[in-house]
Amino acid sequence: MFFLLRKFVNQEEERKIRVKRKRIKRIKLILLILAFVVLTVITQIGGLVLLLSYLTYRCFFKDYNRWSLPLIFSVYYTIASIFIVPQLAPLFGRVQVEDNEAIQAHSFFYRIANRNYVNADFHETIQSIAQDFQAKYPGIKMVYTDANFPFIDGFPLLPHRYHKDGKKIDFDFVYQDGAQLSNLKPTFSGYGFFEAPFEGEKNQINFCLDTGYLQYEFTKHVTLGVVNPDLTFAQEANKYLIELMAEHDGVETIFIEPHLYDRLEIDSDKIIYHGCGTVRHDDHIHLESI
Repeated sequence: MFFLLRKFVNQEEERKIRVKRKRIKRIKLILLILAFVVLTVITQIGGLVLLLSYLTYRCFFKDYNRWSLPLIFSVYYTIASIFIVPQLAPLFGRVQVEDNEAIQAHSFFYRIANRNYVNADFHETIQSIAQDFQAKYPGIKMVYTDANFPFIDGFPLLPHRYHKDGKKIDFDFVYQDGAQLSNLKPTFSGYGFFEAPFEGEKNQINFCLDTGYLQYEFTKHVTLGVVNPDLTFAQEANKYLIELMAEHDGVETIFIEPHLYDRLEIDSDKIIYHGCGTVRHDDHIHLESI
């Protein structure tokens, strides 16, 4: 009797262990799928690199510690982003934006996440504008944030609505630190620090929010932190920059908020209102090529 009872207890324990293992496997699978989706959304190639890393881990490193998979992924992803993707992107009509003395990424994230690709003609356009801008303001760079992914027209660069064809890029505004122009920017991400309408200026923001477009000021949630809150909008330099963009033959469209268009007194039919269906554009300049 005691033997049968002990056998039953052992069988029940084994059953519980099997159930627990199955549950752990399901959780790991769900986490793997979630990581695949998130990495694909953020970097385009991250999901595929994760799968390759996972296969490598399962074949060669599964008996090592739990940090083996993240380490393999980091190595594979770095190699792919720095050495492989820039070589393959031209096959899809894209080139990586070249950082130099006149133009640079807002942060390393936009480069390592492969969000800094445009088509070759547009690349020449923005480099030309940057050189002209620095000729007037030596040492002050045009700073970009999101452009496009390296591969496949139509693949969305979220959360943007239009950055999916190699013809779009966002630039930070130019700011002053006291009386001096600066390459510093107010937020860690480059987004979400708004140059709001003054009293008496057209307030398209309130109109969009009041009519139900609550996503219109979404970028205030993705600042990742305000790091230079005392910077001020450099009106003269921004006016000159946007006029350079508007005058270039390679530029088709510019998005800024209506109150900034009026405040800066820029006369160009290339500057259009983007509509309430996107997000507000008084924290950055959206530029599109022909």
